Amino acid sequence: MGFFLRLLLNALALYLLSRVYNGVSFAPGTDVVSVVLAALVMGIVNALIRPVLLLLSLPVNVLTLGLFTLVVNGAVLWLVAQVTALNVAGFGAAILGALVLALISWLLDALVTALGLDGRRG
Repeated sequence: MGFFLRLLLNALALYLLSRVYNGVSFAPGTDVVSVVLAALVMGIVNALIRPVLLLLSLPVNVLTLGLFTLVVNGAVLWLVAQVTALNVAGFGAAILGALVLALISWLLDALVTALGLDGRRG
């Protein structure tokens, strides 16, 4: 899947998250550019900071059989909210929001794949 398609899907997923879950929202008057910027920051944080957090939390993650990854994903969402127009009600809301965001992203990815928009030939 191309970079821009992935970026737009992530922006759509963040927007849908803010519509479905009250714990995560965008600042009033936020435009499309701010939503795409939040998705871009989310991608950068997922690529650079999330692996470090997962590595540092590896012992706890092993003890919890991987469930601590939800906390790491919530921390990533909370961190993105600190530097963008995204608002998160609290850390608990960030954890639940990250779980809902993963579900929305999975559904959008499945839809794009089913429609054949991902560029794969099959």
